[in-house]
Amino acid sequence: MGTRLRPVTLQEIAPGLWRWTARHPDWESDAETDSPADWPPEVGSVAYAAPGALVLIDPLVPEGADELWNSLDELVAAYRERVAVLTTIRWHRRSRDALVERYGASTSRARRALPSGAEPIPIPRGGETMVWLPAHHALVPGDRILGGPDGELRVCPDSWLRYLSSGLTGGELREALRPLLDLPIERVLVSHGEPVLADGRAALARALES
Repeated sequence: MGTRLRPVTLQEIAPGLWRWTARHPDWESDAETDSPADWPPEVGSVAYAAPGALVLIDPLVPEGADELWNSLDELVAAYRERVAVLTTIRWHRRSRDALVERYGASTSRARRALPSGAEPIPIPRGGETMVWLPAHHALVPGDRILGGPDGELRVCPDSWLRYLSSGLTGGELREALRPLLDLPIERVLVSHGEPVLADGRAALARALES
């Protein structure tokens, strides 16, 4: 008998803002601590009802997740003027192509092409473009900011930066992330680990100092 999939459901964080988690098919159970493969099996995705559009950030819809597909269909029906799929980092393309095929979604992160209410924040030399949702004071990072223990945040391990041609170091990454503290961050909706849903700026400041 095959393994029964755990139902994947949307969690409404605030009116017009949802998050869900799903098991990533490439997760490795025996990954070495702080190696590039060291992340929890469940990864997070975000849906945001922007003015006139539905924005899906780093979406993963696993095989057989019919309940999740139904929920997304309902959101798209409610915000069918436009669907935009945004990818923070190239490793998070996940179900992008399937969503483009199903909904005719756009995929550009260019500022001029984004729906109102979703702002790109490129991380210099970091190979990542985070998404800022000002209506919800919510920051959506990819791999550079992770959920840590006890509801905290942490900066990704140095090993996660080795593929970058920029040669960015962990210390340099922390400096590149510091301008984020100018934002009134309340929520940090991470892809890896548990999100921070309150006092996100303070949690980020602690992560940058650790």
